[in-house]
Amino acid sequence: MAHGVVETKKRPVRAFLVSASSLPARREVSTKDEAASLARELEGLVHSLGLEIIAHEAVTVREWSSTYGIGAGKARELAEKAAELEADCVVFDWDPSPTQQRNWETLAGIPVVDRQELIIKIFADRASTREAELQVRLAELSYSLPRLTHKYIDLSRQRGGRYGTRGSGETRLELDRRQVEHRIRRLEEELEEVRQQRQVQRRQRERQGIPVCALVGYTNAGKSSLMRTLTGAELAVEDKLFVTLDAASRRFELSKGFPILLVDTVGFIRNLPHALINAFRSTLEEAALADLLIHVVDASDPDMERYNETTLKVLEDLGAAEVPMITVLNKIDKLDSPPDSPGPAAPALTALPGAIPVSARQGRGLEELKERMREFLSGARIRFRFPPDRGDLVGLLHRGAQVLSENWDNDGILVEAWADRKLTGQLQRFLV
Repeated sequence: MAHGVVETKKRPVRAFLVSASSLPARREVSTKDEAASLARELEGLVHSLGLEIIAHEAVTVREWSSTYGIGAGKARELAEKAAELEADCVVFDWDPSPTQQRNWETLAGIPVVDRQELIIKIFADRASTREAELQVRLAELSYSLPRLTHKYIDLSRQRGGRYGTRGSGETRLELDRRQVEHRIRRLEEELEEVRQQRQVQRRQRERQGIPVCALVGYTNAGKSSLMRTLTGAELAVEDKLFVTLDAASRRFELSKGFPILLVDTVGFIRNLPHALINAFRSTLEEAALADLLIHVVDASDPDMERYNETTLKVLEDLGAAEVPMITVLNKIDKLDSPPDSPGPAAPALTALPGAIPVSARQGRGLEELKERMREFLSGARIRFRFPPDRGDLVGLLHRGAQVLSENWDNDGILVEAWADRKLTGQLQRFLV
């Protein structure tokens, strides 16, 4: 056997997952279906961090305990099972209080991770720009402030050491409250500078008069895939949660002479930690300030309707409920039958009538989507006939609409254009 350097591969973090139904502290879990849906989502979050799920136990909580959030007997039973399984951490699909979290860690002897910390860790793993890193670091510190004695664990051992993801290299025990509060203030000041820069960019876009369309939807619905297919942009696309954190924007033409700005936004999720909502507010505001929203829904996901409701609720909270919206049923290529025939696709179309079925991966349905986008942004496809001496009206159309064709002859000027209602009203007597 040749002597040399022996490469050792660290095993992934072993996670023992615990889901609860009918938890008194979480009133939104009112049905078994909802609890099962959250349990599936918890597995997706854990998978996104590359953890190994060694077991997933669902518990029905009938008694409330201020010590553990559930009964002491059940808590001891779960701690013993985690020890038998040689788990590195316990992951809950609910958020115990900081005191309860400390009690659990004393009982189990290993780190206890709640849903909130799990999502923050995923955001930290995905942050790649200065703004995203600042936002995630602020969320991390805001979360850690009441938990300075929490047993933190590196949930992604294969991760790099970018700024904003170095939390695993720091022990919060080494930081006192004043240090954390000082860092939070510094980060807030830096983020305010970034927000000011974003506002300047928005004003520049407004002066250019280019319509802005924002892609919104539940995490992993395929927003980045759709943007990549429409614009040809080189964006990260993975079958994982929260691949996109930054509001990436790309300019492209819906049709010749009709430029728009398409903005990809961070995905939504149920019970998104408040620290992240506050940190990413400037990014999420892209939706509220857009001219048109493209709501992307994963048609193949069994929890599609719940995710749709969550997205609409988040948009309402952001003040974007009144922005015109087109709903897109993405990933129809994953369904067993085409959407226009009876089969798995039918429930999706019934649940969201008027939605456009597309496949971003295969490019299906995109022409219908672009046509609908043009209708929203430009009004309708209208034909006008102007007198031969009214070239000024043709100029008016060129300035305020998208001119598709223009023919001059002795009888006048025949123009076909995408025109909004206001402009169409002004030129109503010239309509063909």
